[in-house]
Amino acid sequence: MIELDERLRAVRDDCRDAVEDMRARALSIDADPDDMEQHFNSPVYTMIRLSNTPPEYRESVSGGYRLMKAKSVLEDIVGMVELARGDMSTMFACPCPALAGVYVSLLGNPAQQEKFYTRLHGGRTWTFFAMSEPGHGSDATNMQTRLEKDGNGGYLLYGAKRYIGHGARGGIGLIFGRTGRSALSIRAAMVEVPASGFTAQRLDTVGLRGAYLSELQFDGVPVSADMLLGEHLPVTRRGIWGAVKTLNNMRIQISASAVGTAMAITEYVAEHRKNAPGVDLALARAEAGKQLIFQAAAKLDADPERGYFASASKLSAVRMAQRTAQWAIASIGPAGLIEHPLLEKWTRDVRAFEFMDGTSNIQRLHVARGYQSGDADG
Repeated sequence: MIELDERLRAVRDDCRDAVEDMRARALSIDADPDDMEQHFNSPVYTMIRLSNTPPEYRESVSGGYRLMKAKSVLEDIVGMVELARGDMSTMFACPCPALAGVYVSLLGNPAQQEKFYTRLHGGRTWTFFAMSEPGHGSDATNMQTRLEKDGNGGYLLYGAKRYIGHGARGGIGLIFGRTGRSALSIRAAMVEVPASGFTAQRLDTVGLRGAYLSELQFDGVPVSADMLLGEHLPVTRRGIWGAVKTLNNMRIQISASAVGTAMAITEYVAEHRKNAPGVDLALARAEAGKQLIFQAAAKLDADPERGYFASASKLSAVRMAQRTAQWAIASIGPAGLIEHPLLEKWTRDVRAFEFMDGTSNIQRLHVARGYQSGDADG
């Protein structure tokens, strides 16, 4: 069992204070994710954005926000669970570095990091992390998007991506493509939008509408050579290596999102249906799920390239969240969902976690391979 030290408790409490503000915005964002002007100046959004920005790239703001850049995956996940208790769709709708920021901090040189983070000043610019493709998902071995030399030292980007958060409204982000045939040729290019040859449209979704999932098309998007990340690193520490570490981190975050949403659902039912059967069991399952992802986060801190525990935690957390949603619907009744629109929204949102960064079947393959290779030990 992971015991929270003073710093971890401070992270938890700061994020816990944001719960009511996030819930107050949740239904509005769900109804119209394009209408974000009323949310941009939220103190919670400012805290999220700046806390996920390296101190040297933060802008000056007033308001006395307490900012704590996470020093570990565990710290990040402790906070994420509490934010998910508020509302995960509201969290996803926040213009902030997000997953692209994790990768830029890992593989970007100082000039690239400065370009990326300063582009986010003002809190009105979304980022995107474009890896998943139509028909291939995030399977990098079958990636079709390509970066072709333009004859002037740069590249032209061709291909398509799908299910990309904020892809149709992001101002800056990362797009993965091949410069050749081998796995080592896969690179991440930093692209600012609008750009020539870049088109995008938002996809209709049932849940997590704040994530603004989108489909992107590239028809000769120009990319200067200095916008390919990892050029200063050995070839084995560029595209795929960084993607593996980033996606392991992402799986833990999705796990935290699922667990936090399950906790929110259970607490909501307990408040509005005090005699609902199975409340104690649902709360116990959510608490057990939280401890599992805390342990997985600690394992990832110890070895960022070891993805077994990240996959195992996502597999378990998503299943638990879906069971919790089913229990809530049965406990409160179909008419109850009409009376409680926030709860109804959460029962839709939990379904989306299944499809983020690999379905449960894919995670089972990761877990099985990890177990066979000995990654489950220790």
